[in-house]
Amino acid sequence: MTNINILFFLTPKAEVAFLEDNYSIRQVLDKMEYHKYSAIPILNGNGEYEGTLTEGDILWYCLHNDMSGLNHPENLSLKDIPLLHEYTPVNASSNMEDLLSTAMQQNFVPVVDDCDKFIGIIRRSDIIQYYYNNM
Repeated sequence: MTNINILFFLTPKAEVAFLEDNYSIRQVLDKMEYHKYSAIPILNGNGEYEGTLTEGDILWYCLHNDMSGLNHPENLSLKDIPLLHEYTPVNASSNMEDLLSTAMQQNFVPVVDDCDKFIGIIRRSDIIQYYYNNM
């Protein structure tokens, strides 16, 4: 396999919607609806990647908990919702094999730097498009 720098595929943090781990569910739902995302990265106050929230996480939470809490979603915290799937990040210095292995399991791959700061995402569709164009 050719030696491709994975940052070639990076959508930088400035172009990616993300959640802060102190958001209320109201803020989460507003952001997900506005961007029409079904999964969105979560960052802590230091800009470190904490995980990815999916629509399924919210739905399963509602199913297993008192749904009346959604009547006042500003009172429910993002931290109250367990993340059911791990969206594994890769380091910016990772190789293409690591990226491909991770991308096969999730529709985007969060990318962190050497200090675990979130720097963006790589979409699986961008990787597939690259290989399709180069076939």
